[in-house]
Amino acid sequence: MEWSDVRIFLAVVRSGTLGGAARALQTSHPTVGRRLRALEQAIGHTLFQRTADGFVLTDEGHGIIAMAEQMEAGALAMERRLAGQEQDLKGSLRISATDWFGAYVLSPILGDFSNAYPNVDVEILTGTRRFSLAQREADVAFRGVPFDTADIVQRRIFRLEYGVYIAEEAPDPKYGDGTGCRLIIPSKGHFPDVAWLIESFPKAKPVLRSNNRNVQGRMCRQGVGIAVLPRVVGNQIPGVRRLELPTSPPARDMWMGYHRDLRRLQRLRAFISTVSDHIGNTTA
Repeated sequence: MEWSDVRIFLAVVRSGTLGGAARALQTSHPTVGRRLRALEQAIGHTLFQRTADGFVLTDEGHGIIAMAEQMEAGALAMERRLAGQEQDLKGSLRISATDWFGAYVLSPILGDFSNAYPNVDVEILTGTRRFSLAQREADVAFRGVPFDTADIVQRRIFRLEYGVYIAEEAPDPKYGDGTGCRLIIPSKGHFPDVAWLIESFPKAKPVLRSNNRNVQGRMCRQGVGIAVLPRVVGNQIPGVRRLELPTSPPARDMWMGYHRDLRRLQRLRAFISTVSDHIGNTTA
C-alpha cells in the first residue's frame, strides 16, 4: 500500500466526503474518487459505505485506521527531517497567526524578511484555527498560550499589553461605573482582558460582539462603544484614543513555536532572526 493512497483514505475519513478530501489535499473531486476506488480494489475490501450523509467507515476501514495514521506519522516525520536539512534560502515558509497578529505585528516583519530573502515564498494562515506543526500545516506559529507538545521548540517573544479605547470625539466613561456606555466584546470565549473590561465598567451594556479584533477596533472608531484591544492594534487605528485609567487590563505573553525537526531549516532561522530584530517595537 502506497503512502499516496493512504493519504487519500485518511482525508476521506476526516472530511467524510470526496469534496472535502479533495479540498484538503488540493486536488480534484474525481481524482479522489478514482484513487479511493483503486485502493479498495487493490486490497480487496470496501473501506467506506456511501450514504446520503457522506462516507461512513466499514469494519474493514476501521481496522486499518491505526496503521494508516502510523504510516502518516512516519511520512510526515521524514518530510520534516528532510525539510530541516535544506540549507538554501529559497522555498516556502508557512506562518500561522491570528488575524490581528498577522495584520499589525507580522506585516512589518514580513516586509523586511521578503526584501532580504526574495526567493522565499511566504504564506500567512490567519484565523482562530490552530494549524498543526507536526503535520506541517504550518512551519511556524504564533499564539497567546504556550505550546503543549514536547516536539515543539518554543520561545516567549514579548509581553502583550492591552489598552481601553474609545472614539476620539467620545467623552470619557466613568471608571468603576460605565452608566450610559456600551461595550464591544468578543462573541465567545473567555479573555482576561475582556473580563477586566466588564468588571471595570459594570453598568455599561455590551452591544456588539465579534471574535475579530480588527472589527472591534473599527466599530470603536465608529463610536459604537468601548473596546479593549492589544495596544499594537489600538495604537495603529486612526480615530480612536486610549483611556488613561487607574489600572490596566491584564497583559499576556505571546509565544512562537516550530517543530524541532525544522530547527536547522535556514529560511526558518532567517525568519526567526527577523522576528527578533522587531520584537522590541511590538509592546508600545
